[in-house]
Formats: sequence, structure tokens, C-alpha cells
Amino acid sequence: MDFDFDKGEILLVDKPYKWTSFDVVNLARNYIRKQLGIKKIKIGHTGTLDPLASGLLILCTGRMTKRIEEFKEFDKEYTGTFVLGATTASFDLEKEIDCHYPWEHITKEEILAAMANLTGSYDQLPPVYSAKKIKGKRAYDYARKDQEVIMQPKRITISAFEVQEINLPQVHFRVSCSKGTYIRALARDLGVALNTGAHLSALCRTRIGPYHLRDAYNIEDLKSALKEE
Repeated sequence: MDFDFDKGEILLVDKPYKWTSFDVVNLARNYIRKQLGIKKIKIGHTGTLDPLASGLLILCTGRMTKRIEEFKEFDKEYTGTFVLGATTASFDLEKEIDCHYPWEHITKEEILAAMANLTGSYDQLPPVYSAKKIKGKRAYDYARKDQEVIMQPKRITISAFEVQEINLPQVHFRVSCSKGTYIRALARDLGVALNTGAHLSALCRTRIGPYHLRDAYNIEDLKSALKEE
């Protein structure tokens, strides 16, 4: 494949679990620099994916970086797993479980009804452990120092929220949503709707707008493609 990184390229990458989005950008930048034999290359991603999530990350290079804000407006799709009956401060596995709740009484019908009620537009409260900026600092900077921070709700849209499999206390799901949606917060909201607790235990981003994970490079394939170039 022929790349023109200066003119601009879009690279679809399957971000590995526990890698940061910057780790992927940094790897691509270093390989492209080596390939082009230059010191600087414009490159950035179109939306952060949490280290504890895997899946589609879009990288833009060269003149295509001007489209990053446009790409951020795209809706997104995820698959993942919620665990009912337990909560964490971060709503995922970044923090340890802090409280347990009964879940054995919950039925499939109740789960489906709760998910249906969370489909559509509503004001979602972002997690305190998030990159939201509060007075010039990231919310997680306050949270990790045990400083109080007040988060403001944001209007989001869940266009599809479906069960893929239920193995209580695990609920495997697929969700399509607008930009700015926190799937970790959706776990919390589902727990509240079911009168229990819940947290996110696994997450994979499968689509960003018209771009799909099935078309993405894994890290080793990306390295090979850039080396061949």
C-alpha cells in the first residue's frame, strides 16, 4: 500500500487493551518518521479510547489532521460487559469494587426494560474519573487527590442499546451512541435503573461513524505496513 503521510492519511487501528490512545499515536509517529526520514509529522487521533478498552482508534496524519474535529462528531458503537451487583468509584475496573448489592432477583425482562428506558436522549452525568475539564484541570486529577469536584450533566443520545447475552451477574451488550457518551456512566445508570449497582468490566469500540473495527490494523500489522512503506 502506498501512503502519503504529508498530504494526509487516515489510519484505522485496533487499540490493544491497556494501551493509551497516545501510545498508539506515538508508535505510528515514530514509524512514520523513520519511513520518511524526517523529524516532524503531524499526527493525532480523533477521540480518546480508555486504556481499559480496546478497539477502533482513528489516526489522522498531515493535512487530514484538519478533519479531526469533524470526525469527533461521529456517533460510535461499542460492545462490552456490565457486571451487576457491584460498584467501583470509576464505574469500571480502574478502581476496586467498593460496594456489593443484591442482583439474584433481577430478571431478563427487567434488564431489557431498563435498557429500553435508557435508549434515546437524556442528561448523563460524566464520571468523576474522566478527562472532563473542570477549571482548567482534568476531573480525574481532582478525584485522584480525593478533592471534591462537581460534574455537570451532558445531553447524550443512545440510538441502540441491545443485549447480546445474559449470564448474571454479567450482561453482554451492544450500544450505539452520540459523541460524549460515557459507557462507564451507562453502567452506573443501568444499575440505578435496576435498583442495584453495576460497573463496566470490558469494552470494545467497534465503529466510529462509517469506519469499522473490522477494517483496522492490529498493532503488528500496522508496524509491518509502515515498515514496508
